[in-house]
Amino acid sequence: MEEVPGKPLRHGYTTGSCATAGAKAALVALIEQAPQTHVHIRIPIGETVEFALHSCTFTELWGEAALIKDGGDDPDATHGAEIIVRVSFRAEPGAGIDGGIGVGRVTKPGLPVEIGQAAINPVPRKMIRETVQEVLDHYEIVHGVDVLVSVPAGEEIAKKTLNGRLGILGGISILGTRGTVVPFSSAAYKASVAQAIRVAVKCGCKHLVLSTGGRTEIFGINMYPELPEEAFIEMGDFVGFSLIQAQRQGIRKVTLVGMMGKFSKVAQGVMMVHSKSAPVDFGFLAQVAIESEASDALVEEIRGANTASQVGDLMASTGNLRYFERLCERCNLAGLEEVARDGFDFIETAIISMKAELLGKSAMVKRSENGEMAYE
Repeated sequence: MEEVPGKPLRHGYTTGSCATAGAKAALVALIEQAPQTHVHIRIPIGETVEFALHSCTFTELWGEAALIKDGGDDPDATHGAEIIVRVSFRAEPGAGIDGGIGVGRVTKPGLPVEIGQAAINPVPRKMIRETVQEVLDHYEIVHGVDVLVSVPAGEEIAKKTLNGRLGILGGISILGTRGTVVPFSSAAYKASVAQAIRVAVKCGCKHLVLSTGGRTEIFGINMYPELPEEAFIEMGDFVGFSLIQAQRQGIRKVTLVGMMGKFSKVAQGVMMVHSKSAPVDFGFLAQVAIESEASDALVEEIRGANTASQVGDLMASTGNLRYFERLCERCNLAGLEEVARDGFDFIETAIISMKAELLGKSAMVKRSENGEMAYE
């Protein structure tokens, strides 16, 4: 995609939002025995959005709706995919949710969905359940529904993703936490980060807390409640870019807050941490485990792990918090290398879990007597 200078990039919608919209349209078509052309749903960031349907059919037993997934101005592998949702009544209340053709099935641990289940992540499942329940309540229907999500081209699309390596077989995943697809890989997002840093500097901020997303930013705010709101900046995947911008604009004190997946890459010196930028190096994570005096069995388990999050869970379950401290130390060193060794007077890294619990933290400060950075 070629960007137009000064023109904001258009957000798209996640596969989870499309599946939710399809579920609602299919259910309404089944109840009313009438085809639907458009549907409105509420997405996790609080907005109500409208989806145009590609098709909508029904019988007395089921309703079915199809949408074309729109990735906005930063399309991913699923951009343009047809997502089909079929809904049928069942005696039990609530919504049973499963994947059909083209939706992958989980075969390895370390993912937010149990082995054997369709790769429909927790937030989309929640969106679908809540949305269909609202429809059932509106029509005063006491029984529940079965929801089947299919992506006809999903198995082919999945070849362009990491699903196979993650053990998600047979198709794509139904994803999304915000409901929208944000163009993170664009120059526009980088420009917004640089602008946020400039605003912070103009507001007198001396210490910036750079986070990879919403949950990590909230954790950073709780770490430093005394800092003004301008000091907290969502850098997204652009760790190196954000550090360089902060250093260039005179910031001498930075804190990085992130989770295992992205910060396991930063620890190796990878400063653009999008999932497509570089795979997780489980050999590296195993080496850090060795340095943390983990058992040989645990080291081997890490080498064969499925996700960095799974590695974090393994180490946390054994109480080896030194492991996370070592990763944080390496993140600090990698950050200093990115901006030149004298770029900051203080650099700190905190790694948190998916449940926003602190796993490890480490800081380095410049000693005034010799100007060298040392662990605090």
